Amino acid sequence: MTLTLSSVARTQLDQVYRALDGILAKGEAFARDKDVEDSVWLNWRLSPDMFPFARQVQLVSDFSVRGMSRLAGVTPASMPDDETSFAELRTRIEKAREAVWALDTAAIDADPEANITFPAGRDRELTLPRQAYLQNFVIANALFHASTAYNILRQLGVPIGKADMMGMSR
Repeated sequence: MTLTLSSVARTQLDQVYRALDGILAKGEAFARDKDVEDSVWLNWRLSPDMFPFARQVQLVSDFSVRGMSRLAGVTPASMPDDETSFAELRTRIEKAREAVWALDTAAIDADPEANITFPAGRDRELTLPRQAYLQNFVIANALFHASTAYNILRQLGVPIGKADMMGMSR
């Protein structure tokens, strides 16, 4: 069986989206139980030099939607960074999933060894084979930011564990 870029991406990203939606739901419920305003936890950071919780979630969708759109050769769906609640972050993740699944499979899968050049930071571009771009940049970044969001909620005492991060708990 040959694995295609689209099948690898959609399988992995769906797991990330499912996991993130679940931890967002548990984070929201725990915040309600503790009578904590969403804005407090959405602005929480693991370290002063790291992005806050809401931005970590936004970056999951940014890397996945922009990355997959580049592989499909289309302009990514616009996703403004204006979420102010757990519910809005959950909606954003669902929109990211929908955007990725709406992309043309054949375009994503075209020539996995061809190079793709993409922005990597403010003033830098990188060029990688399309398969490496998917695995080592798009998926790696989505997993990193989802894990960081998970870790922030764990630090805040939300009762989540590995099964939640694996998208296997509800």
